[in-house]
Amino acid sequence: MRGLDQALKPALAGLAAEGLYRTRRVVESTGPGHRVRVDGRECTAFCSNDYLGLATDERIAEAMRAAASTWGAGAGAAHLVTGHSAVHHALEEALADFAGRERALLFSTGYMANLGVVSALAGRDDFIAEDRLNHASLIDAARLSGATVRRYRHADAGAAERRLAAADARRRLIVTDGVFSMDGNRAPLAELAAAASNHDAILVVDDAHGFGVLGERGAGTAAAAGLGPADVPVLIGTLGKAFGTFGAFVAGSEALVETLIHMARTYVYTTAPPPPVAAATLASLAIVQEETWRQERLVELIARFRRGAAAAGLRLGAADTPIQPVLIGDSAEALDASERLLERGYWVSAIRPPTVPPGSARLRVTLSATHEDAQVDGLVTALADVLDVDTRVALA
Repeated sequence: MRGLDQALKPALAGLAAEGLYRTRRVVESTGPGHRVRVDGRECTAFCSNDYLGLATDERIAEAMRAAASTWGAGAGAAHLVTGHSAVHHALEEALADFAGRERALLFSTGYMANLGVVSALAGRDDFIAEDRLNHASLIDAARLSGATVRRYRHADAGAAERRLAAADARRRLIVTDGVFSMDGNRAPLAELAAAASNHDAILVVDDAHGFGVLGERGAGTAAAAGLGPADVPVLIGTLGKAFGTFGAFVAGSEALVETLIHMARTYVYTTAPPPPVAAATLASLAIVQEETWRQERLVELIARFRRGAAAAGLRLGAADTPIQPVLIGDSAEALDASERLLERGYWVSAIRPPTVPPGSARLRVTLSATHEDAQVDGLVTALADVLDVDTRVALA
């Protein structure tokens, strides 16, 4: 063990010297309006992906409690053994209806869903074009598939189409986030769908940050762009963000889901999500579709934050989603700004490489439907106080 530690410690020291060392904060309690106690401090969190404020909703918690008394705490096995319960099946049917697809398939995490989908659809004789700023799980999925992979300029459908046109492959895929998790902007899905159609390619969209937030009744980024199953045949979503629970799903045709059941190793060879989580998600899914004021409130808060930021001299990108990054550039400066915000009662994470490209460290502000106006205004004031307006750089 001493030899292992001696091999590992220099790299850790190097990360610390570059401002890239990661530490976990301990959340000790949560309350309404994203009030939390973290590392002994009371603050308002502006870094969660709980976009609709459902993670602490008592109705969802009660659905989980009731299901635990019926089903127990865990699934006990993979879906293909004894782990696929009636509540899992009901959730898959509800998610398929929500996504406007024939079928849906549950995965234990979004990372596993992306790995499973891409590796099941692409192999050594195939080609994948993917956005340079895709989530790490999509980048890893493409690499592990064995396919030829070419990344294209961020959110550039023309560049994606040129990649497809130059590819000689059995099967071609375009793989993209629907909403980019660190920049908050949307992929040009209509243009990407047209490029896929022009080259007989399959468009795969991970809409982790769009489902529940964008589109009518939260149906997602593809729905907001007016696209259907023929345009986006493979649609992936997570349940631990806007839905406030845990897990992920893939929605598509009967043939797609049956292929994944047989070929997606991250589905076949892992334990099914706990049935109480599936029951909680069923309750959450109903709330997302019925309480549309949550999406409407988000739109209001996004506009309020952006107006306040502009008035305070903060420069933001063009994102119209709950993800509103403030670019700092230097990793150490981003960490310092995050600490100073916490001292003022606002928890905003500093995002640094390798999560974002070198030189683009940032504060990732995320908004929720249950934030209050005064909390958003207070954050803007704190940001203006902490950051040096003259040295900030606008997001490209």
